Amino acid sequence: MKKYLFLGLMGSATIFTSCSSDDNEIINESSEKKLLLSKVTTIYYDNPSNPETTVSTFEYNSQGELIKMLSGGRSSVFEYSNGKPTKVNYYTPTQTLEYYAVFNYNGNQLVDIKAIYTNPGFNRKSTYTYNSNGKLVSSTHCQSEDCSNPGTSTYTYGGDNISVETSTLGGTISSTYKREFSYDDKLSPFTNTNKYMRIMIEGAYSLSKNNYTAEKISYRNSDGSWTQNQSNTYTIQYNSAQLPIQVVGKQANGNNYVQYNYEYITQ
Repeated sequence: MKKYLFLGLMGSATIFTSCSSDDNEIINESSEKKLLLSKVTTIYYDNPSNPETTVSTFEYNSQGELIKMLSGGRSSVFEYSNGKPTKVNYYTPTQTLEYYAVFNYNGNQLVDIKAIYTNPGFNRKSTYTYNSNGKLVSSTHCQSEDCSNPGTSTYTYGGDNISVETSTLGGTISSTYKREFSYDDKLSPFTNTNKYMRIMIEGAYSLSKNNYTAEKISYRNSDGSWTQNQSNTYTIQYNSAQLPIQVVGKQANGNNYVQYNYEYITQ
């Protein structure tokens, strides 16, 4: 699972809408109700003797659209038009507007998201491209107006899941890494999350239909070859709706890597 997802959400992401898959019959008591993420508690084990815990909570309107997220004292407030997110306002712990992000569409396809700061030198932009099936296959993340040295991500699919995710970190000294995944056959915690929000979050964590149970991480050498430097496995507990309620990630040596605890509401 993606370790810093909800920190990233506070900086550039959001959540909600229902998938059209028949799997929704498993989690919906009726066509009018669905399970929505209400709380995620994440424990990071970068320092095993002093694990770091973060808590993110989510509030929805009567249409089931995420309208507010709270994490670490910061908040994100979302605006919609006809089921599409149009703007996110990001506030500091003192409730001062730090910046906002606007969504741009071509028909029903999300084209880009622009983050706007008071100082335009901090503005950034994410641009998205899709395959013929409408699946996200690449994104470009610009940290400057001229988009010099952007970060990029590309996705290879196996069915409805991302099998390989390749990312290049932007900047003057770039590096490229690859993540390869294996999956269970259960529903992702983002099953009832708005498709545009899943695109904004990005990665196998939000875009895949199922939950990955193992990942291999490799970095690319200067000669173009790959060297694997990390391998993680994930043990998952599910509720009666087949949604994850706890995910425990461990490194190859058996040490704890990360833990997620998920809570849901019916709406």
